[in-house]
Amino acid sequence: MFFIYKILINLVFFFSPLIIIFRLFKGKEDQLRFKEKIGFFSKKRNKGNLIWFHGASVGEIQSIIPLVERFEKNKEIQQILITSNTVSSSIIIKNLKFKKTLHQFFPIDCNFVSKRFLNYWKPSKAFFIDSEIWPITINNLYKRNIPIFLLNGRITNRSFNRWKVFSYFAKSIFSKFHLCLSSNIETKKYLKKLGAKNIKIIGNLKFSQSENEKTNLNKDLLNLIKSRKTWCASSTHYNEEKFCGIAHIKLKKKFKNLLTIIIPRHINRINSIKTELNNLNLKVHLDEPKKKIEPNTDIYLVNSYGKTKLFYKACKNIFLGGSLIMHGGQNPLEATRYGCKILHGPNVSNFKEIYRFLNKKNLSRKITNQVQLISCIIKYFNSKNNSKKIIKDLHLIGIDILNKTYKEINK
Repeated sequence: MFFIYKILINLVFFFSPLIIIFRLFKGKEDQLRFKEKIGFFSKKRNKGNLIWFHGASVGEIQSIIPLVERFEKNKEIQQILITSNTVSSSIIIKNLKFKKTLHQFFPIDCNFVSKRFLNYWKPSKAFFIDSEIWPITINNLYKRNIPIFLLNGRITNRSFNRWKVFSYFAKSIFSKFHLCLSSNIETKKYLKKLGAKNIKIIGNLKFSQSENEKTNLNKDLLNLIKSRKTWCASSTHYNEEKFCGIAHIKLKKKFKNLLTIIIPRHINRINSIKTELNNLNLKVHLDEPKKKIEPNTDIYLVNSYGKTKLFYKACKNIFLGGSLIMHGGQNPLEATRYGCKILHGPNVSNFKEIYRFLNKKNLSRKITNQVQLISCIIKYFNSKNNSKKIIKDLHLIGIDILNKTYKEINK
């Protein structure tokens, strides 16, 4: 199977120029840095000890930010490399302005490119986050005796069944991990069956929080949110914005001063979202600090990355997207840490255990249609938000998981 995988990934590399051109056209690649994915480098490797973290996109990268902040203070670490696959996640790192940490796009997992990458960066430790498993890179790390860690490991039933088909291949990959820190009991069970040896459950790293978050919105925007009945649809995907736009129209019959904030998961869709909402006769304002917000604005549409937490601090009624479609949901902990109540669709397989925890605390509620969404928002508008205790509890859980994770890595 490893031989077949090599053939397939080499085909991907062969066609990568066409794939990248298509993605550039769609706004899904960085116009200056896309070459990093095929084995070129735009950042400099400093002398000394370098550790490497890899996560797929925004959610995975944000989950390790508190951990990276710890390593930034570690004098034994001279440089920290973070790789990811998406433009949005690279912007998150850029905005944090770390001193030791830099970002590079993850290279295609073919042997030539992988070896070139490792020869250049020479990591002393490699950390793969969630479910990012790249066989050739892992194999090359193992050959060089570089410790390989799985952080916040997450193996779903679907992905386990896929790996199980190629059980010998899976064992040859998962057995190479020095340590697997599982985010839940289900993942620990699956990792063991797939051949991982040293597995521990510490908890989900997404409970932890950065020490250096800036949480202040523009004063005029903050005043607008406070003066209106406001709810926020965050991390929305295709069709979910229209769903929320129609909900706004129906809610406005009851609340004349209604304001709906929409934060799409992918901002390259902004123009099509704006057109779709305008076709519903909704007045849309794009998030531009210097642009005056008209008093008849229906939808405040956020068109940049890194501001989600600012809106969570100001607006406590959140619908979390990626859950009405077959995507598996988005991480709800980011919002609940700011005292928000969460509404979500039925498809939250990526965060089942977290949602079970939040449901018990009455911090999240499932909706399956527009009637339920509208009903829940009305209830939220008419009730007080008593969230201080849960904010404190989540903070303590996050610190405990972060401390244990850092300790395990440094053993």
